[in-house]
Amino acid sequence: MLFHETSLPGAYFIELELIEDDRGFNARTWCEREFAENGLTSRIVQSNTMYNRRKGTLRGMHWQVAPAVESKLFRALSGAIHDVIVDLREGSETYGQWQSFRLSAGDGRLLYVPECFAQGYQTLEDETEIAYQVSMPYSPERGRGMRWDDPAFDFDWPLPVEVVSEKDKAWPAFVPAQGLAGPP
Repeated sequence: MLFHETSLPGAYFIELELIEDDRGFNARTWCEREFAENGLTSRIVQSNTMYNRRKGTLRGMHWQVAPAVESKLFRALSGAIHDVIVDLREGSETYGQWQSFRLSAGDGRLLYVPECFAQGYQTLEDETEIAYQVSMPYSPERGRGMRWDDPAFDFDWPLPVEVVSEKDKAWPAFVPAQGLAGPP
């Protein structure tokens, strides 16, 4: 795996090192040792998958608070996504800054989202499936979020938002003074 730190320190775009032949390829998508050597959380406690029927589906922006802060590792299994992350680490030089990434099936790329980052994505194709691993189990009482259309961030979603959950529609605008605790 090739680790490329993004402009938001601690977040990494990871390229798989493909071993290819006429059958296709083989690649390692997780290695505890390599993640630890790059200073990344090397603990995975849960693997998840999300399937999205329609392009334009938006999920996010989400994070968890202490003691359940989590890092995440995302990969597109089918279709493609526009993934957005926001640095919410208080005291960070890049606090409040966001960056976006495209992940597509077969592109050999993963996105590592460190603790204390909000994350969300929009599907770019119908029938998009995402696999992701997390360093802490999902904790509903520790889950937080902000609106995907929060004017404070002016996120640049590439498609009109066609599908979004009622829960994601109901998140408030982000209030920096509340920090990671945010509203319940």
